[in-house]
Parts: sequence; structure tokens; C-alpha cells
Amino acid sequence: MTKTIQKITLSPSWDIPFDKLALSQSNVRRIKAGVSVEELAEDIARRGLLQSLSVRPVLGDDGTEIGKFEIPAGGRRFQALSLLVKQKRLAKTTPIPCIVRDVRSDILAEDDSLAENMQRVALHPLDQFRAFVALRDKGQSDAEIAAAFFVTPQIVKQRLKLASVAPALLEIYAEDGMTLEQLMAFTVNPDHARQVQVWDVIHSSWNKEPFQIRRMLTETSVRASDRRAVFVGVEAYEATGGTMLHDLFQGDDGGWLEDPALLDRLVTEKLQAAAEMIAVEGWKWIEVALDLHYGYSHGLRSLSGDPAPMTDDEGAAHARLLAEYRALEEEYTGQDELPDEIDTRLGVLETEMERIETRPLIFDPTEIGRAGAFVTLDRYGALAVYRGYVRPVDEPVEETAVQDGGDPAVAGQGDDRDLADGHASAAHIGTVIMSGGQPIGGDLPEDEDDGALKPLPERLVMELTAHRTLALREAIGRSPDVALTLLLMKLVTDTFRTSSASGSCLEASVRHVYMSAQAPDLKDSVVAKLVDERHAEWEADLPLGDDAALWGYLSVLDQGSRLALLAHCLSFGINALHEKVNPYGAGISASGLTRRMAHADLVAQAVDLDMVEAGWEPTVDTYLNRVPKARILEAVREAKGEGTAQLLDHLKKGEMASEAERLLKGSGWLPEVLRRNDLVALDGEDCADGQGADAEAANSVSDADLPAFLTDDLPAEGASMLAAE
Repeated sequence: MTKTIQKITLSPSWDIPFDKLALSQSNVRRIKAGVSVEELAEDIARRGLLQSLSVRPVLGDDGTEIGKFEIPAGGRRFQALSLLVKQKRLAKTTPIPCIVRDVRSDILAEDDSLAENMQRVALHPLDQFRAFVALRDKGQSDAEIAAAFFVTPQIVKQRLKLASVAPALLEIYAEDGMTLEQLMAFTVNPDHARQVQVWDVIHSSWNKEPFQIRRMLTETSVRASDRRAVFVGVEAYEATGGTMLHDLFQGDDGGWLEDPALLDRLVTEKLQAAAEMIAVEGWKWIEVALDLHYGYSHGLRSLSGDPAPMTDDEGAAHARLLAEYRALEEEYTGQDELPDEIDTRLGVLETEMERIETRPLIFDPTEIGRAGAFVTLDRYGALAVYRGYVRPVDEPVEETAVQDGGDPAVAGQGDDRDLADGHASAAHIGTVIMSGGQPIGGDLPEDEDDGALKPLPERLVMELTAHRTLALREAIGRSPDVALTLLLMKLVTDTFRTSSASGSCLEASVRHVYMSAQAPDLKDSVVAKLVDERHAEWEADLPLGDDAALWGYLSVLDQGSRLALLAHCLSFGINALHEKVNPYGAGISASGLTRRMAHADLVAQAVDLDMVEAGWEPTVDTYLNRVPKARILEAVREAKGEGTAQLLDHLKKGEMASEAERLLKGSGWLPEVLRRNDLVALDGEDCADGQGADAEAANSVSDADLPAFLTDDLPAEGASMLAAE
């Protein structure tokens, strides 16, 4: 005998006039959330009621139906309809679609209300993103979509941007394989292939934060806040076909410029155009460079110009600003704190007066004809022009040179020769744009690295020793006793060992040693600023240009000041530079270079030089991208141990350099060129690992040391196993 299956009977659907409906006290929703009633009313007015109300007949005291219906489920829709009736946009008798529950039902009204709210499933964000795309594809604009769903056009743009991420990544997001924040980060770069490539690198990494995704997707681009971009202007860059990356989900500081080569070309062209305008002033030469080396004006005579007088209009404007400034000062004299608007106004007045007071210099036309100028960018992206530098070869020829039988081709022309050459070659511009000591795009090729530990590149050694030379100068400049010992040692050696006196690290003339090979960041280093500040302080005090006055000044200096001045002057003769050995006699010999380096190490010990404290650290630009992979692994091995180094050995050169920079930051590791021999000699391995790093700690792998491609869930003994694999 077959069992009869009871058929389900659904509640009937009626169209009930609005004025027969009322809210039920059985509705479980008490707290407002989501779309407002006003917005819901507008949506109903636009597209009609999409979902029926759930109602029950109202019974009278005698238990009979009275023709009214209460609403336990759909209260917000009823409130929105009530608002439309109140606004006279909907008639009171308009039929409302309703599902009518049988009055005899065992299902409670609260049960219906709770079920309606709990059984619904929110739309997955990805479905919303794709729905916005479908609406746009069918002709709706961003503004129309925003108005229809009561969001801002910016939110619509964000949703459309999210839907444009690589399909493979959208599927991963749909399966909860990545977070919404990570998906947002991928929108910064529209290149689907690059998006997938980045995800493949980081999806199993411990560091897959959105900022890391953004960094990897924009690493070949230039920020709009970069001084080159500021100088050229984003509008000019885009006008020449340059493309931009933008982050719609957080502040991107103007975005990123995708074409660095185009940007550099525009910078060069704009600098050259500025130089051509300056050339009409009559300078003999103009040198254009994105960056000027530290000591770029060494050996050049600086012209002394006279400030240009103010025009009548400038003088009157300055007088008005000064009068207002003094009036405000007098009005608020004695108050503990100035009102914000007054303080701001005083700052504006100071800036305006300073702008007027900063006068351009007027040079002697004769001197302009033999001098030159440098055209470059300052650190903020503004054009910087340094005028009035005379090269030794362009100095005027003295009359005695002619009388003494000097070169008639040179001595016979004098100032006229200088002026003629100046006008003939004033527009000559030499543009050299360097990055990390290399031309832009001059990265080391991957195929040169065969795993062998090769000597450091000679150019890199020269740059590293330039850093050390400058740090030694700064240290000697504040160490009078060591400077005096150094001077005595040089003088004694010159006096008693004249046949083998070459190769000292001190040029006791003192001859300022120019660093021909140097990293671009040398001029902005801590020690460079200290040397420059000390030099400026002495220069401001010394009566230069008058030998009698200078003699008198030096004669009355106290002993401490004399020693301090001696140390400062002597420091400019420090030469701890590695140079190319010339086997044919010109330049330094191999034995001389060896002696110079050993001598420099003695001085470093005496002043307790610490290149880490002097500001040098191993970064991608200063070291890691300049050496083969074997050198990078050696650095990580010495600083963090063999286990950590093995975790990097399968990476490509660029990725390995970036990870090594992060791991070495704060470790105190130094390449052998920058280490002090006395510290290395104390305990070879211990001190070689960053001159004082804990050897036991360096041989262990902590979570902080793990590179970005490893998983979060590394087992307790997994580090060495993973490395072995």
C-alpha cells in the first residue's frame, strides 16, 4: 500500500488597498539598518514594489475578520509606501500585492517576521560588481547607476573597477580565496597578466597585505609626487601620451606614472629648454644634470654678484607688507597665544617679504663671459640654477704670462678670448642622467651570475670608499688630536722616508680630493651635511680675501679653536678612495693603493669610525642590485645565518635584492670594503657578520627573517627542511 504524500498549500496572494493595511506589533525588526525608508520609497517610486507584503487578517473582539490586515513581515516596505502616500505620490486606495496568511495557521506572526529576515541571503559583492558592469554595458552611465542605487558615482566607479580585475582572481575571490581589501589592491594596475603574476608570488606568502600587492604592481612606475613628475607636470606627461595608474580605494598621492623613460625624456627636454633660456645671459658654459654630485663646484671660482635693487613697485609692496606685519605684532603684543588666523597671516606676510628680499645677483659682464652655470632639480622638483662658476682653464691670463713667454696662442688673447668663447659656446649643454651610479636602465644582466663569489665591481668599490672617505673627513674634522697625529705622521714620513712616502691617505698640502665615482645619495648623507655645515660656519667667520686680516684673525684664536680649524682643513685632504691601479706609472701603484687602504684603516680605528652610524646601509640601489646573486646570499648569510640565505637562493635577482634589503635593514651588516680590520680581527666570524652581530642569533631563522614567498603555517622544524628542498 503506497503512502499518500501530503501536498503543500501556499498562502494566497491578494491585492489589498493600502488604507486597509497596518503595521503589526509582532514585527521583530526594531533597529534601523541598511537602506533608509526615504531611499526605499524613491526606489519603489521608480521601479514599483518588487516584493509582496506578508499580512494576516485582523480579528475583532468576537473573533471575526473586520476587513483590516496587519503586516508582521514587510514593515519597511509599508513605511516607504506610507511616505509616498503622505507625499501624495500614491493613492490611499492603491492595491498593494500581499501574501495573506490563513488566520487559522499554527505559524506565529513573529515566526513569519523572523524567517523573512533570517532566510534571505545577501548578494555576494562580486555579483554586485558584475551587475553594475551589465547595467553599464546596456547603456546606463555611472551617474544613472549611482542615482538608481543611492550611492555616489565614485562608489560605482570602484565597483566597476573591481569587476575589471583578472577573471582568474575574481574566481579566487568568489571562493573566498582572497579578501576584498586584497582584490581592491589589484585594481591599481589594469594589466591582467601582471595581476596574476603577483598573486602567484604572494598567495602563499606570509606577507600578502594589500600594501605589498600595490607595491609590487607599481614597482616599475613613478609616483606623481616624485620630483621629476612635479617638475614636468602630470598634465604635460599625459599630453605626450603618458599613462597613469590610479588607486580608487585609497589616497594615491596623485597616482603613478607608467612610463619612466618618457618622463626622463621630458625632464631632460625641459631642463635643456631652461638652459637655453639662461644661455642668452652670456654664460660661457651651462651644465645640465638631474643630480649634481657632492662637491660639484670643487676647483671652480665662485663669482661675487651684487643683489639687484628693488624696483619702485617692489619697494612699495615690501613697505606695505612690513607695515601690516608690525601693526599686527603691536596689536597682539602681550598675548600668550595668537589667534590661528593672525598666526597664519603673519606667516604669509613673512613669506611674501622674504620673496621680495631675495634678490637675483648681478654679475660683471666680463666675468659672465668666462663663467658658467649649473641647471638641475632641487629635492622638491623645482628648477635650480647655480650661476657664476669659473673653471681654472677659463681664468684670465696675467700680463706676466705674456712677458714670461707663455703660450702666445693663449696668452695673447686674454679677456677677449674668454668673451668670444663664451658667446660661441653658451648654448652648449651636456645632460647626464644617472641612477645609482649607472645610466637609467643600466641594471646588471642576470646571465652574468654563475653562482661564484666574484670580487666586487671596481666602480662599486670606488663608490663605497667615497662614502668611507667622506665619513673619515667628518670624523677627523671633529678630532683635533687625531688630526695632529695624522699630520705629524705624514710630515715625518715625508721627511725621513722620501723614497717610499707615496700612498698615504692624507694629502697634506692640503689638496681637496674630488670623488669622481660616487653614489647619487652621497650629497644628501648625514656626514655630507655635517661637513658642509661645519665648513659654512668657519667660512662665515674667516676674513677671506684679505691676507693681513686673516693673519690677524688666526693669530688671536684660542688654542682649541686653532686645533679645531686645523682638523677641519686637514680633513679635506683625506683620501681613502679606491682607484684604478696604473701599471705604467701614472696614478697610484698597486703597493701605494694597498698602503693607502691600510693607512685609512688606522685612521678609522683612531676616530672609532662606524659606517652604520655614518648612515650607510645596504639597499637595492647602493649595493644589492650592483653585485651578483652570490654576493647577496653572502650578505644575508653573514647577517642572518645559513638558513635564511638558503630560503632566498632560488629567487630571481631583482626579487632576491628586494628581500635581502628588508632582511638586512637594521642588522648593521657592512661589505668588507667598509669594515674595520681591528674589529674583524677580534673575532673573525662574529665581527664579519655586520661588525658585532650575534653569531648564534645570525644562524637562526626567526619569523621576521622569513622572505615574502613562505607560508604563514611553517612547522616548527620547517625552516631547514624547506631550505633543503
